[in-house]
Amino acid sequence: MSRRQEMRDKRRRERVRNKVVVIVLVVIGALLVTFALVWPTIQSEFFATPISVISITPQTYNAPVDGTSMGSPSAPVRLDVWEDFQCPACANFSLSVMPQVIASYVDTGQVLYTFRFYPFIDNYSNTRESDQAANAAMCASEQQRFWDYQDMLFTNWDGENDGAFADPRLVRFAEVLELNMDQFNACFDESRYQADIDRDFAALEAAGGRGTPFVMVDGVHIVSSAGEQYVPRFEDIAAAIESALQK
Repeated sequence: MSRRQEMRDKRRRERVRNKVVVIVLVVIGALLVTFALVWPTIQSEFFATPISVISITPQTYNAPVDGTSMGSPSAPVRLDVWEDFQCPACANFSLSVMPQVIASYVDTGQVLYTFRFYPFIDNYSNTRESDQAANAAMCASEQQRFWDYQDMLFTNWDGENDGAFADPRLVRFAEVLELNMDQFNACFDESRYQADIDRDFAALEAAGGRGTPFVMVDGVHIVSSAGEQYVPRFEDIAAAIESALQK
């Protein structure tokens, strides 16, 4: 073989080798990009710490339910209660006092009860757990599950602004309640009901209200018989309702 032919063969081998190197590098690069894209999913599915949730038993109400309102729209008395889902007094009030009010007056068609939002605890931190919990509850109301979601929130409350109502937990509550997650997530991600929540907040501020739970019967603020600094008891609310029914 001539010297010239040897040089041609050498250059051909080098070109083939260079092409192979380029192809290998391209394949490795593609694999690295693919790995970078799927790794967060792998982490979340296989390595993330499971979110612990206390389940509830969904309740059956005898009164009609429409979003955050419960009772007959033609009921003679209106009961409005402003609450913050991070408020421990609200949790106790909603889980112990309100069931008595519902059984005695809402189920019997005498009272239309409306839950309203006053997420004031967010004002004292850099978090938005109160507002986000309210948004999530409103998204659940789209599927007529506001009251179940409310119970889930209060049952799983574990301190103010410490992650109990962080976004992943709020989504997990909806999953445990077996909501339509595509619908819930679309609503929650866009904070669809923030304007409604802000209106509730502004309405109580305009009325001079502070703190939660804040209870009004036919527009009159109900104060505990034990003193203004205490949460109204069932007897306090019942007395106000009975008085309103006599008018």
